Amino acid sequence: MVKAIVGANWGDEGKGKITDLMAEASDIVVRFQGGANAGHTIINDYGRFALHTLPSGVFYAHITNVIGNGVALDMQKITSELRHLAEAGVPTPNLMISDRAQLLLPYHILQDTYEEERLGGHAFGSTKSGIAPFYSDKYAKIGIQVCDLFDPPRLREHVERAVEVKNILFQTLYHKPPINAEALFRELLEIISPYVGDTVTYLHQALQNGKSILLEGQLGAMKDPDLGMVPMTTSSHTLAGFGCVGAPVPPTAIHDVICVTKAYSSCVGAQTEPFVSELLGEAGAELRRRGGDQGEFGATTGRPRRVGWFDTVATRYGCMVQGATEVALTCLDVLSYLDEIPVCTAYEVDGQVTKSFPVPALLSRAKPIFTTLPGWKSDIRGITDYQALPANAKAYVDFISQEIQTPIKMVSTGPKRHEIALHP
Repeated sequence: MVKAIVGANWGDEGKGKITDLMAEASDIVVRFQGGANAGHTIINDYGRFALHTLPSGVFYAHITNVIGNGVALDMQKITSELRHLAEAGVPTPNLMISDRAQLLLPYHILQDTYEEERLGGHAFGSTKSGIAPFYSDKYAKIGIQVCDLFDPPRLREHVERAVEVKNILFQTLYHKPPINAEALFRELLEIISPYVGDTVTYLHQALQNGKSILLEGQLGAMKDPDLGMVPMTTSSHTLAGFGCVGAPVPPTAIHDVICVTKAYSSCVGAQTEPFVSELLGEAGAELRRRGGDQGEFGATTGRPRRVGWFDTVATRYGCMVQGATEVALTCLDVLSYLDEIPVCTAYEVDGQVTKSFPVPALLSRAKPIFTTLPGWKSDIRGITDYQALPANAKAYVDFISQEIQTPIKMVSTGPKRHEIALHP
């Protein structure tokens, strides 16, 4: 059986915690898309961790952690993460890297950096992790697969072909120095990983043997390059359906899709990105300070996240395109300081009120329409019995569930693994 854990919004919803929690009763965790451009924060007995590429099952000895073929594979980042785990006393995880995954290379990071520099005030707010150039190369058929590392003549041919294209771009458009193809080839020969394997066959056999598999997504529905807020998106598909390609597992194997969303909104990205329910000024600064487990700052970049009230329009759309069967609501405890809590329940676009999420061309003209709910004004941090929550907190959860038209089954009341209440 396969369960997908994905984001309903802009990312940073708390997918790492939910995956870490659900891995306890699973056999395999698979990262199926994205790269090291976003982090999943996990807090457990070993400490606090921000995982950027490693699956969130690495803290369990019984879990096989798979990096699927859909991931932008930065081996330097993986090596660094494994070293960080070891230094914290975490036992070496069971890890398998797909031999069909493609390598994110130094020239991808350079190109990402050069392009943001060229765009200046029109930049996309990239993390400069090389993600867009990586996926561009993948679909332009000049990417390099992990399996190429084991075939030096083939590897050399692919490196030379890719570098030829990059050097024309670097020297002509960006006026930067060229890449040395021979030096890159030699560097790649040294990074062959002992973790490489045939993950396609492994996962299909695991399904035949009745194993429980979690698919762990990166970012959220608003960042999908087709169904998200184009062009302020990532470059891999953030939807549960892509797990059938990036893991891969058969479409018929996915039984549940758990969509994760915060009890308020947050977003890392350029200020030019539409963010309808954004909260500015002192009120926004206060929510940012109280948010997450150490404030609302990006796990990868450290940049302050933009924050806002819960957006039911965007979240209902996110749950719809993800195919959510249930929702995990995180960070409910963060809102405990508020007397009243506005919730965005509709948009006004060009004088028309709508509850449907608009296409990107209209989104920048959308204005929020709020419904205000009473706060609960009491500390709920760490409560694990849903019935023990204050009445207004439960009413807030039920109101959101009704508005997004998806049942909320889990409510997170703190950042630690078991600080969660199951909604009956």
